[in-house]
Amino acid sequence: MKKLFEKRAQKKAELEALLNKVKTEERAFSEDEQKQFDTLENEIKSLDATIKAEERAKGITELKAPETTPKAEQLTQEQLEERAFTDFINGKVTEMRAGEQNIDWTNGASTVPTSIAKRIIDAAVDMCPILAGAEVYHEKGNLKIPKWTKANSTHDVTVAYATEFTPLTADSGKFTSVDLGGYLAGALVLIGKSVINSSAINVTQFVINKIAEKVAQFLEQELLKGSGSSAAQGATKTSNVVTTGTSGVIGLDDLIAVQAAVKQKYQKNACWTMTSATFTAIKQLKDGDSRPLIQPDVTAEFPFSLLGKPVYLSDNMDEIGANKLAILYGDYSGLSVNFREDIGIEVLREAYHTQHAIGIDAWFEFDSQVTDEQKLAVLKVKS
Repeated sequence: MKKLFEKRAQKKAELEALLNKVKTEERAFSEDEQKQFDTLENEIKSLDATIKAEERAKGITELKAPETTPKAEQLTQEQLEERAFTDFINGKVTEMRAGEQNIDWTNGASTVPTSIAKRIIDAAVDMCPILAGAEVYHEKGNLKIPKWTKANSTHDVTVAYATEFTPLTADSGKFTSVDLGGYLAGALVLIGKSVINSSAINVTQFVINKIAEKVAQFLEQELLKGSGSSAAQGATKTSNVVTTGTSGVIGLDDLIAVQAAVKQKYQKNACWTMTSATFTAIKQLKDGDSRPLIQPDVTAEFPFSLLGKPVYLSDNMDEIGANKLAILYGDYSGLSVNFREDIGIEVLREAYHTQHAIGIDAWFEFDSQVTDEQKLAVLKVKS
C-alpha cells in the first residue's frame, strides 16, 4: 500500500509541473503535452482505484471452505456405478443420493453395470494380445466376410506388357466368403468373501482382474488353436504352413523361412507367438564354435524380440514335437473375430453363500476364422 501512495504522489507532481510550465509560458498544451497530461491523469485514476480496492479488501474476513465429501451430482456416472457395485459385492445397501440408483438384484444375482463390464472387457483385451490385434466385429446373426482368391490354380487377374492394337487376355479371380456365426461360451469365477472383506483389497479392481484373466485365457486358447471343427477356428489353422527341415527340431533357417512366408506389406505389425520353452530353445541355438546363432537385442523396447520382431509367449501354443504347430508368425489382423453377443457379466451372491464366497460369471457368443492367409504363417515341426 505504501508503494502505491508513493507512486501516486510522484505522478501527481509530474502532472502539476506540466501545468505550471504552461501557465508560466501563458500558452495552451502542445499535442505531445496533452498526451502526457492524459497519460498521467489515467495512471493516477488507476492507482486510486487500486488503493480503494485494497482498503475494501481489508474489511472482508477470509473464510475457509469446509471440507466436505463430493456431492453425488459431482461424481461421474462411472464413479457412481463403481461405488454401488462395491457396496453390492460387500452386501451393503448403497446410500441413495441425488441422481444415484442402487443395483437391482433378484435371487441373489445382478448384472454388472456397463462401466464395470467395459473395464473387464478392456482388461481381457490387454491380457490377450491376439484379441487386441485381430479384426473384431459385433454383428448379430451370421457374418459373411468376402475373400478374394484365384478362380483356380491357373486363372487370376494379371498385369503384363501389351502391344498396341493387340487385345488383352481376359481373366479373373473370384470372391468367396468366410462365415462367422456364434458359439456360446461362459466362465465362472469364485471369490472368497474373506478376501473381499479385507480393507487392503480394492474390491472392484480385484473382481475385474480375476474375471478378465479367465476370459483372456479362454479366448487366447481358442483364437490361437481352436477346439475342433465345431468351434471357433484359431490363427494356427492358416493354410500358410512352413515345415522344418529337420525332424523334431527348429533351426535358424526354419525361422527365416516362416518369417519370409508373410508378404512384405504385412510385416510392419507382424510378431512371433510361441511357448516359453520354444523361445528358450531358439535363443540357445549355437553354431559349430558354440556361439549363439541369434544375438540378444538388449536395446529392443519390447521385452522379447526375435529377428527384429516382438515375441509373445503363450502356454496355449504347441511345444516342439513331431507334427506340432510350434510357432505362429504374422499380423494378427489376418484373423477375424465376431462377438455376436457382447460379454455379459453377472454377480451371484446367494448361490455360493454356504461356501462363504460369491460367484462371477461371464457369457458371450463368438466365432473366429483366418480371413487373410497372407498375413499369417505357422511353423510345423517335421515328423
